[in-house]
Amino acid sequence: MNSFDLLVSLKQKGYLKTTRDPLWWPRSGTFWVIVGAILTQQTKWEKVEISMANLERAGIDSLEKLSLLDLESLAMHIKPSGFYNTKAKNLSLLAKAILEAFNSFESFGEAVDREWLLAQKGIGEESADSILCYACKQEAMVVDAYTARLLESFGYSFESYSALQEWMVEGLLLNQTKINQLYGKEISLTELYARLHGKIVEFCKENSQGKKVNVEGLSL
Repeated sequence: MNSFDLLVSLKQKGYLKTTRDPLWWPRSGTFWVIVGAILTQQTKWEKVEISMANLERAGIDSLEKLSLLDLESLAMHIKPSGFYNTKAKNLSLLAKAILEAFNSFESFGEAVDREWLLAQKGIGEESADSILCYACKQEAMVVDAYTARLLESFGYSFESYSALQEWMVEGLLLNQTKINQLYGKEISLTELYARLHGKIVEFCKENSQGKKVNVEGLSL
């Protein structure tokens, strides 16, 4: 089994079931992905959406306005996401760092790399890859607890995030011709990585029992 087999099986099962965005993550290609990537740490996405709605009601519609918001106000707006004081500090610092280093979100999306993101406070590997893939539309495969849990159900375990990511990427790169045939078009790696991550998350949310994933009916 490899990640291509996983892709085929999830696609045959009808995932993705939500079509909220071409790259699955809501409002891909915008600064809201950066906000979501930080706020979703250790909390449910539904809480993140409440926090982002609070920010929108406060008139925050750009990275520039986010960077100017005082920490106390920012923390109160994102309180539903939990750990709000820490997340407010990290989000504010990141917004300011992006504007200082790249001048605009658009330039950031074109020029930023993983090393720069990982050097920022509060940004780990999963958050960095989420920003690269979904905000910047770069070729970055996001792996998360859902990915690890799903593969554990098939007897696979990995020592690190990078080992799991490498396993996921390798199976896709070795089967790009078959993947294009599967989709009936040439699909970019960015879209492929995004959509496979989305399929995994949606499958696990529907088929999880505690920390275990019921993989019955998923043929690999």
